[in-house]
Amino acid sequence: MKYTVDKNKNESSYIQLYRQMKNDIVKGNYRYGARLPSKRLISEETGVSVITVEHAYAILCDEGYAEAKPRRGYFAAYREKDFLSVGGIGSYRKIKTSTHLNTENTFPFSVLAKTMRRIISDQRENIMVKSPNKGCNELREAISMYLARSNGMTVTPDQIIIGSGAEYLYTLTVQLLGRKNIFGTEDPCYDKINRVYESCGVQCRRLRMGRDGIITDDLKNTDATILHVTPFNSFPSNVTATASKKKEYLLWAKERQGYIVEDNFDSELTVSSKAEDTLFSLDSNGHVIYVNTFSKTLAPSMRVGYMVLPQKLLPIFDEKIGFFSCTVPVFEQYTLAELINSGDFERHINRVRRERRKLKIKSDS
Repeated sequence: MKYTVDKNKNESSYIQLYRQMKNDIVKGNYRYGARLPSKRLISEETGVSVITVEHAYAILCDEGYAEAKPRRGYFAAYREKDFLSVGGIGSYRKIKTSTHLNTENTFPFSVLAKTMRRIISDQRENIMVKSPNKGCNELREAISMYLARSNGMTVTPDQIIIGSGAEYLYTLTVQLLGRKNIFGTEDPCYDKINRVYESCGVQCRRLRMGRDGIITDDLKNTDATILHVTPFNSFPSNVTATASKKKEYLLWAKERQGYIVEDNFDSELTVSSKAEDTLFSLDSNGHVIYVNTFSKTLAPSMRVGYMVLPQKLLPIFDEKIGFFSCTVPVFEQYTLAELINSGDFERHINRVRRERRKLKIKSDS
């Protein structure tokens, strides 16, 4: 056991511990059912408090990597076969969710209410101040750190644009890249994607979906220069792009000097053991614009989304549409920032993923 904690690192001590311990469990250094190191032992080795270690263990238990047994300690609870392998050939299955409010998947109201009261008490008159155009610094910094933890995306807060939902961000994308571009979209895809783009005056090309993503011939033959894709569980086909298909998308964008709009809606709620690699994190040429929202992870009424731009598009954004006011009230932005920073947001996601994994295992048994 060689766990270390860098207190100068811009990441909480318990998160550093959690990452190292999870990595050991997933790699098989602790097999299923094996006893994990005691809180006191880890505390002495790393120089952090027992409470910090306990917090790391709590997250591991929430995610299903570990199990706490009273008066016995913590034990590894990870088995690779318990997790759905997504992205492979024929991996179309998706747990159905109701279009009505699902209280099991919705963020706990009591936690949300408590956080809102805290924001009102702590921020006071600050919630009445106009938001910066890109969004409040607090929320953009929180999202930046969250993306690094969850998706391995290294982005600065300046690259993040806050807006009221994905549809609004689609329109910003058109204004940023220009209406003369032709947009390629998945066929089938979420109907509003084409409707929003076409309402902005751009042409769309429907590109047929295969078993692992857009069919290669359609991708090669299209005259589109912008590609809008949903690599994780595209709706309504439920197709997840494979690793090779993702590389094909990135090569397409590089060769055409075009851009990919990566719509990562619903990706956090995967039942896989790890988040899918995003196109943004795989891209080394600055050709991917990343879009996600909180509508599915928190509640349908939470009309807050964010867009992550590659560095080379920031000057163009500032010149063309940087004057647009942020469409999300600062109160909601402060609330979201607090939910992310406190760990409540990720604990909720882990709880939902754990419940979905149980449903998956039950349906397969």
